[in-house]
Amino acid sequence: MSRAFLFVLDSFGIGGAPDAAAFGDTGSTTLGHIVEACADGRGDKDGLRSGPLALPQMATLGLFHAANLASDLEIPADVTDPVGLWGAAEEVSNGKDTPSGHWEIAGVPVHFNWGYFPQTIPTFPDTLVAEAMRLASLPGILGNKHASGTEIIEECGEEHISSGKPIFYTSTDSVIQIAAHEQHFGLDRLYKLCEIVRELVDPLNIGRVIARPFVGESKDNFERTGNRRDYSVPPPELTLLDRLTDAGHKVIAIGKIADIYAHKGISQVRKANGNMALFEETLIAMDDAQDGDLVFTNFVDFDMLFGHRRDVPGYAAALEAFDRRLPEALAKLRTGDLLILTADHGCDPTFRGTDHTRERVPVLCFGPDLPHGSLGIRPTFADIGETIAAHLGIASGPHGKSFLRGTASHA
Repeated sequence: MSRAFLFVLDSFGIGGAPDAAAFGDTGSTTLGHIVEACADGRGDKDGLRSGPLALPQMATLGLFHAANLASDLEIPADVTDPVGLWGAAEEVSNGKDTPSGHWEIAGVPVHFNWGYFPQTIPTFPDTLVAEAMRLASLPGILGNKHASGTEIIEECGEEHISSGKPIFYTSTDSVIQIAAHEQHFGLDRLYKLCEIVRELVDPLNIGRVIARPFVGESKDNFERTGNRRDYSVPPPELTLLDRLTDAGHKVIAIGKIADIYAHKGISQVRKANGNMALFEETLIAMDDAQDGDLVFTNFVDFDMLFGHRRDVPGYAAALEAFDRRLPEALAKLRTGDLLILTADHGCDPTFRGTDHTRERVPVLCFGPDLPHGSLGIRPTFADIGETIAAHLGIASGPHGKSFLRGTASHA
């Protein structure tokens, strides 16, 4: 029996989504525009990085071949014959958010519409705020608007400490985020508050309530910590993860994966703060994984720290840092193993606003005995999950199709 490893580079889209216009994202391409920015100097930053984007390991796996297939950009690809299988996938879910992308990857597209909050101030319904205050014994709330997480903490953090009022804010995603100080407000108290709000927003079909703890004593040194916790609604159907654990396999969830799936179908949860720490935990999990197991990691920094903040040099440097570590993971693969690199949506750091962008995502597959060739453009992210299901020997689900059979080999 084999093992599977699924790495989601959060927000690492490669453009070309056929329905991008419906989401206001025509022309967005996270990878393509980072490549362009690095080529003309906009990706340079003293002490961080400079020059053209250098991703030799992912290039060898077919990243730039996949990007050129997915979009109308022509990114030079020094590798003529990538190893493994490479291609792109497009999303059929109604949203371009984290749960929609991840659930579809795991075989469950989202065909319903999430609830969202209006671009008004105040943003949240008075009845919702009043009930949250009553049930959590709060003196009030701060924020109550659409905002960047770091900016709203800088704006309201000092008043939060002095008043005891937590900071409520949202984004264009289906989400309520609640920021509070780990010591002055209390981490457990913040988690309890998020549990209360989770129940309150269920009738509104809000996808996530996110606890955003921070530390520091003034706006000059406030810093969010790694104790984030997402309270998600469960997927509407059994995902790949449920099907694997029901069949006796183990799913090791790294980072925020367990939260995204409301802890359904999860055997082990391993947390870490930051891409490199997540990579370290993933390497440990790869050593621990037995035949039939899935190790599933979300590398969140690409989205949270760089995509949403429209930080091109930061995004480029994070990609290069990930690429330098990738050989460590590839070296742990055994005969019969399968590693897939993909993404859940785009977040083009050159695009307007701070929202996710509707894009196709890369699908890069490697294993010591895997054939070489193009997967083409897969019609749904669900093909990724069904490929892992077939690889690990469990029954297929109702959405998607494994691409391990019938692929052209260039080996």
